[in-house]
Amino acid sequence: MLPHERVSFAHNSERQFAKLLDFYQIEWDYEPTAFDIDWDVAGVVTHRFAPDFYLPEFDIYIEITTLNQKLVTKKNRKVRRVTALYPDVRCKILYQRDYLNLLIKYGLEEPSQGSLLQGEMATPPERTSALGSMLAG
Repeated sequence: MLPHERVSFAHNSERQFAKLLDFYQIEWDYEPTAFDIDWDVAGVVTHRFAPDFYLPEFDIYIEITTLNQKLVTKKNRKVRRVTALYPDVRCKILYQRDYLNLLIKYGLEEPSQGSLLQGEMATPPERTSALGSMLAG
């Protein structure tokens, strides 16, 4: 069983992204860390942010957003807050256009289709130089 088959994802886009990472043998964790990003006057945490993926090989968190602009704005704010509060943490948002470009480039269908296309993916040996560099960059 592949790693993406062991996780219950919140969205199909996350499942497809995990499939892509699995194919290219890029290790990942799903929502492994929730960062405290806001507190009340008593010091009690009022907001946390858990990025969708952590890629240990690249030491970067990835948040996927394929939703409406209002939610994109909220996610942008949360990622900025995380990087301001935790300067050693690298976090990147994978926007809808970037996500769809990945699906096309690496042979996946659009997120609503839910399955891999036949035979269009590059081979795993190029995984780090191509996909990994794009995500970490």
